[in-house]
Amino acid sequence: MAGHSHWARIRRAKAVTDARRGRTWSKLARALIVAARQGGGDPDSNLNLRYAMDAARAANMPKDTIERAIKKGTGGLAGEQFEELQFEGYGPGGVALLIRVLTDNRNRTAPGIRRIFELHGGNLGAANSVAWMFRPRGLFTIPAGQASEDRLTEIALETGADDVRAVGDAFELSCDPGVYERVRQALRQANITPENAEIAMTPASTVALEGELAERVAKLIEELEEHEDVQKVFSNFEMSEADLARLAQ
Repeated sequence: MAGHSHWARIRRAKAVTDARRGRTWSKLARALIVAARQGGGDPDSNLNLRYAMDAARAANMPKDTIERAIKKGTGGLAGEQFEELQFEGYGPGGVALLIRVLTDNRNRTAPGIRRIFELHGGNLGAANSVAWMFRPRGLFTIPAGQASEDRLTEIALETGADDVRAVGDAFELSCDPGVYERVRQALRQANITPENAEIAMTPASTVALEGELAERVAKLIEELEEHEDVQKVFSNFEMSEADLARLAQ
């Protein structure tokens, strides 16, 4: 799944460019609000909030913006009411897509997601039409300059993580969600800062596409990620290194 993970890194890199940073911060603020509303404003006792704060800091969100979002979640400031939704469907070539959403108006969001699928030759499916193909996994992406593969393998063995593998100029460490926090703390104690850390929905197997078909799926996923209500898009899409290089331009 190297092509799958490498492309995910490229998408994250694009998301932090100046043109998209405002939209990214808006989405991260929603995640902070919901996490604080559900589990309180103390990150020491609310792991979901802690992870949302980590993601916000990784995107260089200002400290006062993070604090305002948390206060909105705990009721200290007025804020919108968001609900979590999940959409599922298929893109061109039979690629499975799982979309996580935070919205204040599901009647606006659902037609918008459906329209994006249809514009790019995909189909929005029913609940569990593709969810069964994915499972939650802890994923840490660490730039090669942060640590060697041997050091990361040691940490994986010490914490119960499953795998370390090269992804472009980085390493990806994967683990069961049950040991995610243990791995996170071990990396912090070793002064290793992940480029990205999340509990993601990972596919049991991938669908490899090339050329024009790969580009169509990439555009579908990119437009879904551009939607203001979409938090995460997970897929079982994999592309070749040649297509990765072309689409990264």
